[in-house]
Amino acid sequence: METQFPMKQILNEDGIVVNSEYESQMTEELTKELYVMMLRARMFDRKSVNLQRQGRIGTYVPFEGQEAAQVGSSLVLEEGDWMFPTYRDHGATLTYGHSARNLFLYWKGYPMGCVPPEGKNIFPPAVPIASQLLHATGAAWAEQMKGTDRGSIVYFGDGATSEGDFHEGLNFASVYNAPVVFFNQNNGFAISVPTEKQMKSKTIAQKAVAYDIPGVRLDGNDIFVVYFETKKAMDRARRGEGPTLIEAVTYRYGAHTTADDPSKYRDQEESKRRRETTDPLLRLERYLQNKGYFEESWKAQVEEEITKEIEKAVEDMEAYGPAEPSDMFTHVFETPTWSVQDQYDAFKARVKEEV
Repeated sequence: METQFPMKQILNEDGIVVNSEYESQMTEELTKELYVMMLRARMFDRKSVNLQRQGRIGTYVPFEGQEAAQVGSSLVLEEGDWMFPTYRDHGATLTYGHSARNLFLYWKGYPMGCVPPEGKNIFPPAVPIASQLLHATGAAWAEQMKGTDRGSIVYFGDGATSEGDFHEGLNFASVYNAPVVFFNQNNGFAISVPTEKQMKSKTIAQKAVAYDIPGVRLDGNDIFVVYFETKKAMDRARRGEGPTLIEAVTYRYGAHTTADDPSKYRDQEESKRRRETTDPLLRLERYLQNKGYFEESWKAQVEEEITKEIEKAVEDMEAYGPAEPSDMFTHVFETPTWSVQDQYDAFKARVKEEV
C-alpha cells in the first residue's frame, strides 16, 4: 500500500525543492506568510505549555512539530468555509482567524473560549475522538443543499480512524458527494499506542479506497505540499466533485497532554533528532535562506510582533479571573436533563464537603 499511496513531497529536509510542479506559485510573499504563521503557532504553543506549568491555565494539549500540517491546510480556507478542529489544532484555528485570547480562555475553563470571531465558522474543539467528522460532513452537506460553493475541513489524528464515526463520516460524505476534506494528522501515536499496534493498515490514505474517494498521503512536515494538496482538495469539493481523505505524516515532539510523560512510551532521542532533521519550521527557514529571502533582522522583528500579540492575549485572559467550575454543567442544555442535573447536584455536594 505504501507504493500505491506514496508520500508526496515538494520541499525536502534540507529546504530544497524536489518537485517543481508548484514552484512558480511558491512566491516570496506566500513563503514568508507560511513561515510567519508557523512561527506564530509555535510561539503560541510554547507559551501555553509554560502557562500550564505555572498553573495559569489547566491541562494543555501541545502540538509542536505539527505546525506545517495545521497552518498549510487552514490557510487555503475561504470566508464562509467550515472548520472542525480537535483540542490540538490551535495552529489551524489561529491561522483561520480565531482569537488567541479565547483559546487561552478555553484552557482556563471558560465556555466563551469556544466562541470564534464573528463570521468565522470554527466549531468548538472536539474532545471525543472522531465525533467531529460527522459534524463536518453534515455542515458540508448543508452547504451543498443550499447551493453554495462553501466546504468543510475536519482535523483528526490516526487513532480517530479506528473509531466508528470516522467510517460513518466518510461513507455518508461519499454517498452524498459532500464537499468536505478529511484531514488526518498521523503523528504515529494514539496517545501512547504506536500506529503499528493500533491497525494493520500500512497507511491512513488507503482507507479512502473503501469509500471510493481520493486518498492522498503527504509529508506533513512540508508546508508547501500540505498547502497545495489541501487547496486542490478544497477546490475539488467546491466544484461539486466530493470529499477527499488526506493523510499528513508528521511528528509531535512532546507529550499527548501536559498531564502525561512521553518518556514512558516514546523514544526521546528520536524527538531530539527530529528537531534537527524533519522540523517544518527549520525546513522552511532553510528554503528562505537558499532563496535569499531570509534575514535575521526580519525574523527578530516578526518574533517581537508575535510576542506582543501573545502577551496581550495572556493579559486579556488573566483579566477574566478564575473560571466558574459549575459552568461545565450549566452550558450543556438550556434546560438540564435529569442526568446532568444529578451530576451537578453531586458536584455541588462534593464541593461543599471539601469546603
